[in-house]
Amino acid sequence: MSSLDQYFVAAKAALLALCPEWARPWVSILVTIGAIGTLAPLIMMYFTWIERKVLARMQNRFGPTRVGLYGLAQPLADGLKMLIKEDIVPQGADRLLHGLAPVLAVAPAILLFAVLPVGRNMVGADLSVGLLFFFAVSSVSSYAIFMGGWASRSKFSVLGAMRAVAQIISYEVPGVLSVVSVIMVAGTLSTVGIVEAQAGRWYLFTPWGFVGAALFFLSGIAEVNRTPFDMPEAESELVGGFHTEYSGMKFGLWYLAEFIQAFLVCAFTTTFFLGGWQGPAVPCWVLAALLTVVIAASQLLPVALRVLGSLVMAAAAILWYAQPIPSWIWFLAKTYALVFVLIWLRGTFPRLRADQLMGLAWKYLLPLGLVNILAAGLWVWLPFPTGTVLSAGLLIGTSWWLIRANAPARLERRTYVFAE
Repeated sequence: MSSLDQYFVAAKAALLALCPEWARPWVSILVTIGAIGTLAPLIMMYFTWIERKVLARMQNRFGPTRVGLYGLAQPLADGLKMLIKEDIVPQGADRLLHGLAPVLAVAPAILLFAVLPVGRNMVGADLSVGLLFFFAVSSVSSYAIFMGGWASRSKFSVLGAMRAVAQIISYEVPGVLSVVSVIMVAGTLSTVGIVEAQAGRWYLFTPWGFVGAALFFLSGIAEVNRTPFDMPEAESELVGGFHTEYSGMKFGLWYLAEFIQAFLVCAFTTTFFLGGWQGPAVPCWVLAALLTVVIAASQLLPVALRVLGSLVMAAAAILWYAQPIPSWIWFLAKTYALVFVLIWLRGTFPRLRADQLMGLAWKYLLPLGLVNILAAGLWVWLPFPTGTVLSAGLLIGTSWWLIRANAPARLERRTYVFAE
């Protein structure tokens, strides 16, 4: 009986065994590229579906329902619409840069999957400097955004691009600082090594890890221009921001890059702070039983499909009864839990003003990120519980002081003197 946890690893090994010795490295590279190239667009497509469904539920609506069961084919219909729409380039725009910008935005987003450990032994490239690769590649998006805004020859696009670049650079600083504490504790720059270092305890359940996770997650949301940090796309004053003059599949590529990057923010937060693929040894039959209940309760599914799905889940429970839930399922479960939080924030908070947005980065997150490094040092250097108590006290005290120091001035009663 094959291990469900290593099913995809074993399948790749079996495929490579069929190839001659000289071709195996090339086939391995092509298989990895093919998996990433297939996975990334699928994640984006159904991220949009999940977001529309969750926001609709929060707002007492239905969301997509017309195309496919539960609206599951809606992302395919949207992709087809993008492909057949006319590509319009503004008169006087730089046609070369206008076309290259969305491609340059998508490429680094897909490249980041190479160092993302989706499960045990499931990483495209286990680089010893995977963390540096992550920050180096993710910073390329600012060049793509400014290139697209500048090449469009539109004041709305240029203003949106300038806002976006200022925002990305500002939030990159606390984002990097939030991970410095992880490097200190894990002692490695490898994303796989960071996950393995959390085998005994997830970093989220430490004072510095909780603060670091919040800093990294908020900085990531701001860097990908998600609500409430979507000032570069503010339709109320900038129409659409840096992608105002894009249409058709070029606009679709901007859309693709944003949603892939939003997913990666959640995935790397899971990797750095939530233990990655690590999870309790819950047997597979528990998951199969839960899925059986979900399938049986789906009223929109035909009775035949409900029966068939229940039988498949029962067979899976019998086949992998004693095996624990696979590592890649734990990773996806944690990541999509953060995806839900990401969507929840969009449906809850209004857009920040420009001064509030920049002030949050420089007045709150940056100093808190610096203090968090000191808190992580105390946690490592001093024994438990002294290190934990001092670390938590330092972070709580700093947070309280930052809130008090940056509180807005109280409103005072004004006296108006009118001329006689």
